[in-house]
Amino acid sequence: MSTKDVSHQSDIAKMKVQPDGSFKRLDSTFRNTIEKGGQFEPEKDRYHLYVSLACPWATRTLIVRKLKGLEDIISVSVVSPRMGTNGWPFASADSFPGADSDSLNNAQHIKDLYLSVDPAYGGRFTVPVFWDKKGKTIVNNESSEIIRILNTAFNHLLPKEYAQVDLYPEHLRAKIDDLNEWIYPYINNGVYRTGFATSQEAYSTALKQLFEALDKVEAILAGDKKYIVGNQLTECDVRLWVTMIRFDPVYVGHFKCNVRDIRSGYPNINKWMKNLYWNDPAFKESTDFDHIKTHYYWSHPLINPTRIVPVGPIPMIQSF
Repeated sequence: MSTKDVSHQSDIAKMKVQPDGSFKRLDSTFRNTIEKGGQFEPEKDRYHLYVSLACPWATRTLIVRKLKGLEDIISVSVVSPRMGTNGWPFASADSFPGADSDSLNNAQHIKDLYLSVDPAYGGRFTVPVFWDKKGKTIVNNESSEIIRILNTAFNHLLPKEYAQVDLYPEHLRAKIDDLNEWIYPYINNGVYRTGFATSQEAYSTALKQLFEALDKVEAILAGDKKYIVGNQLTECDVRLWVTMIRFDPVYVGHFKCNVRDIRSGYPNINKWMKNLYWNDPAFKESTDFDHIKTHYYWSHPLINPTRIVPVGPIPMIQSF
């Protein structure tokens, strides 16, 4: 058993910020793909997703897995939302309702998977983890790349109704890429840059950029638009939605993103968000507000040392 101290990789209380107090997210490390003729062939029951229902990045992959009808092709394990000093635990280490034990590798924490693949691994132990059962290794841990893999790599194994679902269609790619360029840093990661800032200046800068970006999205969704790009569901909707569904229950209070909430401050975003939640099972069934709220309020002692999980907002998401 290795005696290497990896607590700086698993314990969020030891997370480093920049000298100016700003938060910078590190790049993911495992960046392989799944393709015919490659190291990782697209096969049924070869791959597994390790996810947290609390984590927006991991939830992206769950939504796309369901949208593409991949439930019988790619299996899933859900970790506990209580990310402690050892990082994300499985149910065998923390029996939180809705969490799973790791039946594949008998890992107690997500970090065990990373260290089994690379004992010298120096990055953070993040989810999602796209796991290759055959090679007992990590294919990819970057959610934006995993959802692209899920979008196309297994189409030949799917019935037509799912194979033809395309979240990154050729004719919309330039627009999707342009939107991702600012939605990711200023909204998806912007809430973290705001919440994890340790100086007033860094916080104020991130907060201003966040709400300017939300204002842009609100304008894009004007005119009763159901989707962000074109007239169809794309990865842009998935990528933005996982942040928006967490905004009022978590980011407004916990991350001090309290200029406006979504339900009263952004009617177009709110309607778009509710439409996906209430009308598309892939979104609603991938959302667990208990896991979401417990994770953020319990797992960030630097921000919430009492670990008290607030009751509101009521309801977590409004009905139509």
